Amino acid sequence: MSPLSRLRHVLPTSCSTLSSLHRTPCYAITRQASTKVAATFSDQSKPTNSIYVSLSNDPYFNLSFEDWLFRHAPHTRPLLLLYRDTPCVIIGRNQNPWTEVNFPALQATGIPFIRRRSGGGTDLGNTNFSIHVPRTTFDRTMTAQIVLRAVRALGIPSADVNTRNDITVAGEKVSGSAYKIANNRAYHHGTMLISTRLDTLGALLRPDKVCEGIQTKGVASVRSPVCNLAKVNAETTHDAFVQAVVDEFRREYGMDEDVQYVDDGAKTQLDYVRKGMEELPSWDWAYGQTPEFTHDLAHSFSWGAVSATISSKHGRIISCAFTPARGGDADLSRELSALSERLVGAKYGFLQKELETDKQEDVRAREVASWLKEKLNL
Repeated sequence: MSPLSRLRHVLPTSCSTLSSLHRTPCYAITRQASTKVAATFSDQSKPTNSIYVSLSNDPYFNLSFEDWLFRHAPHTRPLLLLYRDTPCVIIGRNQNPWTEVNFPALQATGIPFIRRRSGGGTDLGNTNFSIHVPRTTFDRTMTAQIVLRAVRALGIPSADVNTRNDITVAGEKVSGSAYKIANNRAYHHGTMLISTRLDTLGALLRPDKVCEGIQTKGVASVRSPVCNLAKVNAETTHDAFVQAVVDEFRREYGMDEDVQYVDDGAKTQLDYVRKGMEELPSWDWAYGQTPEFTHDLAHSFSWGAVSATISSKHGRIISCAFTPARGGDADLSRELSALSERLVGAKYGFLQKELETDKQEDVRAREVASWLKEKLNL
């Protein structure tokens, strides 16, 4: 196994500008050999550790293991999970993928989009932290401060927390957050932009202007300028961030517990994790959990204009109404009515079959179908 980045404390005087109740250590990155052995589990296992670091880069595994910890760990003590994913676009539990994701660009890269189990907006980063606490002591500000102190300890004293509890550097967001509360447990998790390809991944988000006409009950992302930590301190690495967060977590909760490493071998050991990994990429979860929305469209053809109102619930079209300008004629109305009937019940965004036409149909109806195919099969 390749040597892994480690951290050592240096004299606190190098951080003298960071006076607070918590003395913030600085870190210098060194290299030394280290062997990380993943723990083994069984379906009867319960999480007994408080600090976990995943060696897997599979986002489906990491999100499912996170959920297993959330559902099965004792609710009376804090817990930390850190992991790094391969490139992906992750949307919030209550978001609309068709207003958040640039699907043509996504398909061209082969990068997946995933709906997580917590709320909040869309994330791009591939380094992630997850802090679990008892519901009775859950405080978003406190958990954000743990991460903030870790970032400052990496030699980035300008790091701060905004009103949304996101970590920022010079006004640019380096970390987005989301939260989940269930029963006696709560967690604050988020991404950390360290050396993410922001230009490439940023192109996978859908521009706001493209979403015109979509009225959704889902949560919209708040667009913010972003940057990488490595832009501020080129020596910042994933391993350095992980160690800094582990140290701050230990300091906050007064513990000296060892890190327990996990890898995706746990998916064969924990049925709950395996089922979660099967659910996340499924259509029923990724698209079928989309909140209800309506899409209003209009287009001017050479023969006249047509407007359409399409309503969708749980990712399926529940109604579709076409309105030709000036009422159209009987043939066009009949053809558009037939097209509307084909679309009801279909999966929004997956309408290739329903929008197929033949030469016997009115040429105007064929043009409307072609237009919808371009607009909706994104």
